[in-house]
Amino acid sequence: MKNDLMASQFELLADLLEIQGANPFRIRAYRNAARTISSAAESLTDLVASGGDPGQFDGIGKDLARQITEIAQTGHLSSLEELRKQIPPGVLDMLRIPGVGPKKVSVFFNELGLKSLADLKAACESGRLSKLKGFGKKTEDSILQNIAAATEHSQRISIADARAAAEAIVEDLRSLPEVTQCEVAGSCRRRRETCGDLDVLAVCSDSAVPMNRLAVHPLVEAVLLRGETKQRVRLKTGVELDLRVVPEESFGAAMQYFTGSKEHNVAVRHRAKELGLKINEYGVFREETSIAGRTEEEVYAAIGLPWIPPELRENRKEFEWADAGAIPQLLTLTDIQGDLHMHTTASDGAASIEEMALAARDRGLKYIAITDHSKRVSMANGLDADRLRKHWQEIRRIRESIDGIEILCGIECDILEDATMDLPDDVLSEADWVIAVLHYGLRQPREQIMLRLMNAIRNPHVDIIGHCTGRMIGRREGADIQFTELLKAAADHQVMMEINAHPSRLDLNDIHAAAARDYGIPIVISTDSHSVNGFDVLEYGVDQARRAGLTKQDVANTRSLKDFKKLMKS
Repeated sequence: MKNDLMASQFELLADLLEIQGANPFRIRAYRNAARTISSAAESLTDLVASGGDPGQFDGIGKDLARQITEIAQTGHLSSLEELRKQIPPGVLDMLRIPGVGPKKVSVFFNELGLKSLADLKAACESGRLSKLKGFGKKTEDSILQNIAAATEHSQRISIADARAAAEAIVEDLRSLPEVTQCEVAGSCRRRRETCGDLDVLAVCSDSAVPMNRLAVHPLVEAVLLRGETKQRVRLKTGVELDLRVVPEESFGAAMQYFTGSKEHNVAVRHRAKELGLKINEYGVFREETSIAGRTEEEVYAAIGLPWIPPELRENRKEFEWADAGAIPQLLTLTDIQGDLHMHTTASDGAASIEEMALAARDRGLKYIAITDHSKRVSMANGLDADRLRKHWQEIRRIRESIDGIEILCGIECDILEDATMDLPDDVLSEADWVIAVLHYGLRQPREQIMLRLMNAIRNPHVDIIGHCTGRMIGRREGADIQFTELLKAAADHQVMMEINAHPSRLDLNDIHAAAARDYGIPIVISTDSHSVNGFDVLEYGVDQARRAGLTKQDVANTRSLKDFKKLMKS
């Protein structure tokens, strides 16, 4: 089990305990353990397997070490499973409501006896919520408004969680000697930001073999359906997974069909029909004769198309590109040479400048920018001018002592609610790299949001707009932005745009990243790392860029540092 999946179990345990009103010190211990696990460079599962002691990490006592060992060895945490039995699943759905955390959910559950989003909606509509201490009509109206967003995302999980679960199951099934092929399909394969369910396809002479293994997999909570060739299970995250066992001669057709998207497949079937062919999950047919199906390449070739990368299959431009013989050579993870957004212990990071630089170098990066928070983000120990200048002095000192990687002096500077920058121009002018961001006031009217962004773009020292909308996927809506105006201004003022690779952000989204490309704006894919493990999310930013159809040439930090600097405003 990967560290992030293990950490998520401790986070969920802390949420459940807080909903129950448990001891705050115990809750804090589990949250701290989750942070420690997710920040650990070494796989804790590997550590336990080699006889190591998780108690070697700060803040991990004997009891937590025992629980970590339990998860590493079994994939289960018995105390978490016991708690899940005590709290209805619908109560946890309330945590998906923007602005609602475990403390509020505890009130809904314990004081009002609410057990689902439907119960909460009814309580808001009847005015019961506003009668509680600490809850007014404004809060009640806000929660009622946001329940729709929670309902939309209640059965969806992030691409990071989806990939971790699906790939773990596929890896396990591939270990069976009877299974000759096994792959992830569906929206997970297309690298959508969130997935509502998971699809896995396998080729096996005896379909019972992979189904039996899946039924007892540590990530599986229950078997919901089982037939001769299809099995549906519910994972412990709540998401459902379908396993389909298909014939070898149909594997490519099934992969194409179940990868989707629906819109892409409709266009594929229409093209087949125009050629007098029929196409489905079993193959491509001329009347009753199968002419293709073993591979996806065969399927697409049968209707006169080249193979189309899964990330592009949304019925946008992929058929136009395919017909012109111009499907883009999409960006790959190995193309990235630099990471231009990260944090250290100077603000809210978990590692030092040197530790972040060495970790980046170990991952093959050639340059980085250290971009701790400016002072407005006081909860993250943001830097004022004096602290920032001292921080930059330390970066320059370390830069001289480390070979194999270049380190830029950067800052993630807030664009304040009044449309001014959080630090004066004389300070920003000393930086090698300035990211301007919105953290606060995201619900301001569009006119004010645009004023803030336009002032930042016009600032001669701002190099890039970071995580542009400020959204948190499934948790917080982004700012209301007029993107045509924004992107035109960014292009005119030589300001780059960031794809923030963290799977909870992925901001810009794929649509806006493609639009930025069309304006000729260089895109930078950065991790926003807060620990040495934070670099691992870079692949999700690359996936987002691929969905936007971006190539190596469209992404600025695929260049050497010398060539990258030629793109910078300053």
